[in-house]
Amino acid sequence: MANGRSVRVQLLRRLLPPITALLAIGAVIAYYPSIGPAESAYDQALIDVGLALGERIRYAEGRYSVDLPSAAERILRTDRYDQIYFRVRAPDGTSLAGDSDLPAPPPDDTPNDGVIAYNDVYGERDVRAVAVLVPCAGKVCTVQVAETTVKRKRLVRDIVLSSLVPTLLIAIATLVIVWFGVKRGLAPLARLSEQIKERSPRDLRPIEIGPVPEEAKPMVGALNDLLGQVEEANSNQQRFLANAAHQLRTPLAGLQAHTELALGQAVPDACRIELEQVHLATVRTARLANQLLALARAESAGDREAALEPLDMRRVVEGVADEWVHRGLARDIDLGFDLAEARVRGNEFLLREALANLVHNALEYTPAGGHVTVRTATRRAGDGARAVLEVEDDGPGIPPEQRAQVVQRFYRAPGTAGTGSGLGLAIVSEIAGLHGASVEIGEATAGGHGCRVSLIFPAAPA
Repeated sequence: MANGRSVRVQLLRRLLPPITALLAIGAVIAYYPSIGPAESAYDQALIDVGLALGERIRYAEGRYSVDLPSAAERILRTDRYDQIYFRVRAPDGTSLAGDSDLPAPPPDDTPNDGVIAYNDVYGERDVRAVAVLVPCAGKVCTVQVAETTVKRKRLVRDIVLSSLVPTLLIAIATLVIVWFGVKRGLAPLARLSEQIKERSPRDLRPIEIGPVPEEAKPMVGALNDLLGQVEEANSNQQRFLANAAHQLRTPLAGLQAHTELALGQAVPDACRIELEQVHLATVRTARLANQLLALARAESAGDREAALEPLDMRRVVEGVADEWVHRGLARDIDLGFDLAEARVRGNEFLLREALANLVHNALEYTPAGGHVTVRTATRRAGDGARAVLEVEDDGPGIPPEQRAQVVQRFYRAPGTAGTGSGLGLAIVSEIAGLHGASVEIGEATAGGHGCRVSLIFPAAPA
């Protein structure tokens, strides 16, 4: 389809017809002014031969003759390219010398200064001929001189080539200049495209118009307007999400506290069962509100390019280890730590939030008596040392066909137990993207089952 062609191809397709037409017009213009003088020069050479032969006509004792030695006739007929023919006729039309069957000039042609120039066919070959009227003994004799048209055709070819070749070279040079010129002219648009590709989905800053060509500025302006509208809509959505989650936290915390107090009192068994259900629902809802608030914070941090500073992930984990150890003990899960130096550039608050979601998921889906390990390390890679944060458990694991989906918001694998809302790994993925890290989900290294979620950060700073 035409819409899929490049600008250069379309421009060349539009330039080729007029350039071809200009070449043809140039060839015609160059041909006719050049061929006329050349043809006249060749005709004049034939006229000179005719005049020279006319001077050799003799009249004696009532008879006409031509004094032309055989050697002179051989010289006369010698030509590098063409065959020369001639015929000398007496006033009464009889042939005196030369080729007696050479056709006479057309009877309707009028002599010009005693010369008739015409085209004819002789011996099945095209010839150019002149008939020169020369005085002889008070009367008029006719000398015809003809030659084939080899050198004349060569002349036409040389004239056309001499005029077309430079024009053709200029045309080719023009097309080459257009080809590379358009590429150079489109270079700012290519750089603009690369600039847009390098942006994260959350980067909605206006595009700088400075280096953009004038013709593309309206498009960039329209794109900036669209980015502004998207940013405003995104900000409104984030504010609503953050405000809603924040407003829910206080009443949910109060409801959770009241249910815990009620459960601590002597209540009938039937009421206790209902209170436990209310308490679990409250805990789950509070967790969801906290996750929504964390997601809004992560997105907001991505939009404003939150400041990243040098951190050691080992220190970050050590700062929250005690809290999670107690939660693990409460669920009869062995929560262990295998910590080594792992230096990154990051936002400590967001990294703690990512770690909290990973550990919470591991504790949530690991059965009592199981094991969860939090690991930090620095591993060598092709582009340098990379910091790694891993949380590994020996729970049911995540099937390989579902690992790409579990990082989507509100997605939960079919048949999954627990009180999760499907936001934990989505938050982890959002925070990882802000840090330029990748999320890898695999099987636990020991036992042949379980799940291992790894955050692999870019090459660690010095």
